[in-house]
Amino acid sequence: MADLISDLISSARRIAVVGASDDPDKPSNEVFRVLRDAGYDVVPVNPEADEVLGVPAVGSLAEVEAPIDIVDVFRRPEHAPDVAREAVAAGAGTVWLQQGITSAEARRIAQDNGVGFVEDLCLGATVRQAGLDPKG
Repeated sequence: MADLISDLISSARRIAVVGASDDPDKPSNEVFRVLRDAGYDVVPVNPEADEVLGVPAVGSLAEVEAPIDIVDVFRRPEHAPDVAREAVAAGAGTVWLQQGITSAEARRIAQDNGVGFVEDLCLGATVRQAGLDPKG
């Protein structure tokens, strides 16, 4: 699994962060910064935000320009299946549920549609551990 994750973060270019917050005290804001600083094309997906760290936010995954390599999810577990459905519809490569978030239904939706799936793991920490964050 570690090799698959390493390959995934090494090959990814565009990451949509669902639930990205413009509040600097929120974990999603910090992870967004880590991903941006590591060189990814990061798109904040949050209908409540105008922008995150200067990047214009979009209201849904349908508004993100394809391709989306990873959909990083900062939403409660009960919302994960809907996000997985949106990710499938948007042609995303992988659905990644942040640390503390698991969903058997979201996993089934992703896997039934040939979309990669990672859960209960912080993408920002994974990028840092791989040495991709220049500030990490």
